[in-house]
Amino acid sequence: MPPSHNSSSFPAYWVTPRHLAGDDGVLADQVGSYLTAAGWHSLTLVRGRREADEPDGARQVLRSTVLHVAPDALRWAQWVLADEPILLGDQPVAWTVSARATPAGLPQWNAYFSAGTPPEAVTDFLLALEDRPDPAHGYAGPQVVLDALARGGWVCDIDTPSAMSDQRLAASMVLTALPDEGIQDGDPLVLDPEAEAAGWQAWCEPRMGGGLLWAAMFSASTPHDLVAAFAASLASPAPVLRHTLPESSEGQLTVQPTV
Repeated sequence: MPPSHNSSSFPAYWVTPRHLAGDDGVLADQVGSYLTAAGWHSLTLVRGRREADEPDGARQVLRSTVLHVAPDALRWAQWVLADEPILLGDQPVAWTVSARATPAGLPQWNAYFSAGTPPEAVTDFLLALEDRPDPAHGYAGPQVVLDALARGGWVCDIDTPSAMSDQRLAASMVLTALPDEGIQDGDPLVLDPEAEAAGWQAWCEPRMGGGLLWAAMFSASTPHDLVAAFAASLASPAPVLRHTLPESSEGQLTVQPTV
């Protein structure tokens, strides 16, 4: 297996399956480059702290994030890995994506992608978001997500009809109740504990008990067709280009050197 070091000096490989291939350490660069090429505006947000005895102008920078906003101001994405982390399982969120109905409105939904998520799947989610005239509201049902996974060879969970897994049982995706903390949504019913609002969760654990390679979560109002775009990309049999591979996926990947 190729060495698991993050350096472009290592040879490149075509790798399958995609959901076990990790992010090659370039999740920020690949998604950010796509957004820039699509005409989204970027802004670096720096948050810091100033001690009482510091001189004027002095500031201790604690963290910074990068915000990308679409030209219509209805959709945006933020690289938040350097911020106070939201954890999905044991993985920190790296990208958040949001959309609203009007430029002055609040987010209608939010999507969260942890470090390690294949950048191709995040980019395909954003591509579907860009192509949508109405980014805030969904019109398709959850079956479109299950159908997208089935086309990629994922199988249904007999006990949970809204759940599917890859054939190795290393990755799963399910429509279920979401955690109470950290996941924000624009539907006020989500705040009602009796409403049982459900959203999509996806994760990959290459070795049982070995920790997550990545995780993603979509708040309850995220349009199902957008989640389906992520799912279809995740389950795609097309190989992805990688220089480095996650150690947790060792022995479960098909790796071919580029010619």
